Amino acid sequence: MNIGLNRCFIVVTICIHYFCCLVKSQPFDYPIANLSTKWINSPSAPHSVDFSDGSTVRAILLRGTFGPRYACGFFCNGNCDTYLFAIYIVDTNSASGITLVGFPQVVWSANRDNPVKLNATLELTSDGDLILRDVDATIAWSTNTGNKSVVGLNLTDMGNLVLFDKNNATVWQSFDHPTDSLVPGQKLVLGQELTASVSVSNWSQGGLFSLSVTDQGLVAFIESNPPQPYYENTVSGTKTSEEPSYVRFQNGSLAFYIISSEPSQPDRVIFLPNASSLQYMRLDNDGRLRVYEWMPSEWKEVVDLFKDYFRECDFPLVCGNYGLCSGGHCTCPANTSWETTTYFEQINNRQPALGCSEKTPLSCEASQYHSFLELNDTTYFNFRSDLQNIDPEQCKQACLQNCSCKAALFRYGWNSSVGECYLPSEIFSLKHIDKLRNHYNSTTYVKVQKVSSVSPRRKKTNRIKTILGFSLGSLAGLCFLIGIVVFFFWKKNNDDEVEEDYLDQVPGLPTRFSYEDLKVITESFNKKLGEGGFGSVFEGTLTDGTKIAVKRLDGLGQIKKSFLAEVETIGSIHHVNLVRLIGFCAEKSHRLLVYEYMPNGSLDRWIFHSSHGFVLHWQQRKKIILDIAKGLTYLHEDCRQKIIHLDIKPQNILLDENFNAKVSDFGLSKLIDRDQSQVVTTMRGTPGYLAPEWLSSVITEKVDTYSFGVVILEILCGRKNIDRSQPEEDMHLLRLFKKKAEEEHLEDLIDKYNEDMQIINREEVVNMMKVAAWCLQSDFARRPSMSMVIKVLEGVSEIEHNLDYDFCNLPLAKVSHQEVNVSFSLLPSVLSGPR
Repeated sequence: MNIGLNRCFIVVTICIHYFCCLVKSQPFDYPIANLSTKWINSPSAPHSVDFSDGSTVRAILLRGTFGPRYACGFFCNGNCDTYLFAIYIVDTNSASGITLVGFPQVVWSANRDNPVKLNATLELTSDGDLILRDVDATIAWSTNTGNKSVVGLNLTDMGNLVLFDKNNATVWQSFDHPTDSLVPGQKLVLGQELTASVSVSNWSQGGLFSLSVTDQGLVAFIESNPPQPYYENTVSGTKTSEEPSYVRFQNGSLAFYIISSEPSQPDRVIFLPNASSLQYMRLDNDGRLRVYEWMPSEWKEVVDLFKDYFRECDFPLVCGNYGLCSGGHCTCPANTSWETTTYFEQINNRQPALGCSEKTPLSCEASQYHSFLELNDTTYFNFRSDLQNIDPEQCKQACLQNCSCKAALFRYGWNSSVGECYLPSEIFSLKHIDKLRNHYNSTTYVKVQKVSSVSPRRKKTNRIKTILGFSLGSLAGLCFLIGIVVFFFWKKNNDDEVEEDYLDQVPGLPTRFSYEDLKVITESFNKKLGEGGFGSVFEGTLTDGTKIAVKRLDGLGQIKKSFLAEVETIGSIHHVNLVRLIGFCAEKSHRLLVYEYMPNGSLDRWIFHSSHGFVLHWQQRKKIILDIAKGLTYLHEDCRQKIIHLDIKPQNILLDENFNAKVSDFGLSKLIDRDQSQVVTTMRGTPGYLAPEWLSSVITEKVDTYSFGVVILEILCGRKNIDRSQPEEDMHLLRLFKKKAEEEHLEDLIDKYNEDMQIINREEVVNMMKVAAWCLQSDFARRPSMSMVIKVLEGVSEIEHNLDYDFCNLPLAKVSHQEVNVSFSLLPSVLSGPR
């Protein structure tokens, strides 16, 4: 019997020991972390759980008891190519940590515009900075709290992530940086806003909707220029407290503390259903503000706070852009007057709520054909009076004179022929007036683009004249044309033979390929990588497996000049920041150039945001700017002859697999002897990147410096120098740059899709803008050399002070690539040597 008791004692002891080890290895509650702690976003990380909806969480900190509770860590929502560092609510039913009970819901995220990949790291450094690094070690997000006496990280009971000091005082907290959600106990204070995500699967804050606390109350905006309010819960009175205005989300209420005669009491309260479980409030991507609560096995909507505020046609996107809502039904605007022309069509006939599109888009260049579609008894979700005490005609004329105006909304005064005028720059949903509820008259004049027309009789007369003229001239022209073709064919063959012989005599050139070889290498030019002004580029593979890019030039005389310039200029120069020319083909009419393959394509793909996908980090952009400067410095200063590129723009900057930048496309380049300080030549290049001295035709290498300055601005601002999609006053980046410099608000120009640049590195980005301004000086003598630019970028020298922001630029008319009367030619004797 003693033996049996001993065995039982041993078994119990082992079980107790095992249980204690289990709890220790997977603690029930671990809300605090110390300095010098690092977490890796790895599938093998502790507390990594996959949910049935496709989401994955890897908890770093966990707070609370059984049931719904807060955790923070890495999160993905089904597309687990990228992850957020986020605070989320999970439901648990085990002391061992998170289990597969309820789907997680994110209530805050650090890097919604800059998600990271697998094996990214989060580190609480020894000096107290919380840093999120992607797998390539680039910083995706940081609290910037280094050397601020931080001693630890805590996830509070309310879901607030806090960095605290030795006195337990808050140094940084997530509640100060809301994203799209609030949790019970959290305030949205004056100056803060909630910003909706683009969609359920796209976390970035590029959505159309935002919610802000102002001195007057809580206001929701839809994004336009300027933003248009669509929900306003405002109060009036005299503010009696110095405490900032705020709105607090609580269990059972949304309390406004905006303006109050008694500072201890909130001015207004919206009552909500009392929570039986954890709740959170979110501004959704459709612009609605909803409260959600965890019910057994799922999240359910508790209340839509805007539901009672909007009638069926009041919401700004109830019928999409340009859609007209009437009784909850969506149609496209149609003229109520005699004209029968239709200017709009539904985007999807089966889904009219998606909105309408213009058959002929508005064009500022053809403003003489702007007209109006008159919609009686129609108004807008938001009417903001821009002009008062005017008549409808004056309202329409004001809109015609402003290219960014998309409609003239006129509301008549009481018993009057005059009224108020609103000129929105973007049109969302329109709505018919309900005369039983709205006792006013309103007309909407939607601006449309009319196609220029000619009367049928005149068209017929012109057609007869055209046919007669063509018939009479054809016979004489045909004979002349035949003679020209015969002469040209003879001359072209003769020139091709001279050019091929000439190239054979130039030493130091790269490999010469036959046309048939390149057809095989490119699989008959099957995979096109892109195309430009002089031809198309195709992907190919050499016999050793090396990928290449083959540019096939199309054209006649100017293409020959471009081809010779490119082969002779870069055929024998080598630099890490210049695209390497591997070979060429000059065979009969075929002119092809073979380059090293650049897998990430041209820079314009990464900085001009047609979509809000991958965004270049600040460190990557800074490295790209430095790479371009190094490539240009080599051309200007380190070659035997100075080489001026003449066409620096994002399309001619290529990126390798590691986003190293290389200058390409030397088809317009010029060579200058070392004893020449300037050269006379005709205008060439790309509008928007041309230095003002082109007007005099006397240029130096500083024209490249000017173009480089434009490219810097485009990299920092994430937009084109000339962007006709922008409002007229913002269309030209240099003009806008000058305005913001005068207002001392250069930070307004920073790429809005890059939080890394907007917040963490704002000061450094603004300093880089000043480098751009230095390169853009109208007087080319005041511009720095590219070697000086490198010294500034590397921190060796400082930017010149007293910069002139009155930038000069060339007219925007198209610049021809054709060149005449060039004052010097490309000599083989000076091209063949080493560089």
